[in-house]
Amino acid sequence: MRQVLGADFRWNWRAAALLGLMSSTFSTLVSQFTAARIGRDAAVDWMVVATIPLRDSALHIDPGWVAIIGGILFHQWADFSWVMVFFVVGRRWTAELPPLTILLLALPWAVFTSSMEWLFLVPLFPFWQPIFPLQQIYWIGLGVHLASASLYPIFPALRDWFAGRRPSPYRRFALTWSGLAAAGVLALGLLAFLGSQDRELRWMGNDPAHDQAFLRRMANHHAQGLTIAEVATKRATDPHLRALAALMGASQKGDIAIFTQWWRSWFHSELPEPGPEEHAEMPGMLTQNEINMLTSVPSPEFDALFVRLMTRHHRGAMVMANQATENAEDPRVLVMARAILHSQSGEIDLMNGSYGWQAVRNAVLSLFRLKPHEGFDAVSAHHAGASH
Repeated sequence: MRQVLGADFRWNWRAAALLGLMSSTFSTLVSQFTAARIGRDAAVDWMVVATIPLRDSALHIDPGWVAIIGGILFHQWADFSWVMVFFVVGRRWTAELPPLTILLLALPWAVFTSSMEWLFLVPLFPFWQPIFPLQQIYWIGLGVHLASASLYPIFPALRDWFAGRRPSPYRRFALTWSGLAAAGVLALGLLAFLGSQDRELRWMGNDPAHDQAFLRRMANHHAQGLTIAEVATKRATDPHLRALAALMGASQKGDIAIFTQWWRSWFHSELPEPGPEEHAEMPGMLTQNEINMLTSVPSPEFDALFVRLMTRHHRGAMVMANQATENAEDPRVLVMARAILHSQSGEIDLMNGSYGWQAVRNAVLSLFRLKPHEGFDAVSAHHAGASH
């Protein structure tokens, strides 16, 4: 009896390990190919994941290969671990289930595991890294975990294969399910390739005026934010603030690249600059005098000035993003606007030292916030920009 139980454990362990490699690779490819379709820069997202084990050393305005590969490997280790928990630690309840039952359990499991990472394991024990939940909105991780968990139903066929049970009654299902997954990855890869050639899926909506204005204005707003962040990466005296400035610069630079790609694909021209009147109405923009102050202020005074000016700049972007969540025509613009709201709010919290439970609380509030910070609207943002 002990030999049989030991053999069952080995079969389950080996099947789970192989499934972990497959599902984590699948979710990595889905994430990579889908990112720009919904307004995410995959390199920046992988860099943010890399900050969990590598801390501030992973953050650069131009994400390096070490950070990107580190983020991918950490993500794959996490996905692999969740598979092992589901099928090895929990084998008493899951190892003998049929594929469709596993699928029904895998969906709430993805919700549970992504929530555990976003709310507890990463920002609190054991990693204590607030950057991840404050910069990445929860549904990104949920989507990644759902992609990984979608391969769980092939486990029974893998278990039978390791156990030598041939033919397995689950073989046909596993082949069909794996084939559908492979076809999905190929389709997403094709869309990603076409997108890189400025051939994204066409713009979806009735009147493009609002979405065009949002892309123009936010790209220009982000361009100034990138300039400010670049100054801080050189002048900030606090090392953590320098790293956060690099994160802000990378995030805004990535968004600009997506805005440009979308515009070329949807409207078949180069992304134009906003007009003078449109530029004057953009909330939170710094004056040239303020930018000059950042480059010339004495070093001991720089950090406080940067935090104050970048906070105002971010809140201006949040005003525009909030307007887009209410008026966007194309669903991709809406999704991106909500992500910008979350990340800009989170970066304000990070600049002000949000950590631990406070970071979790702020991330959750940001996730459900429909409007920018209390008391800050488009009018106040505009006046803040004009009063300095």
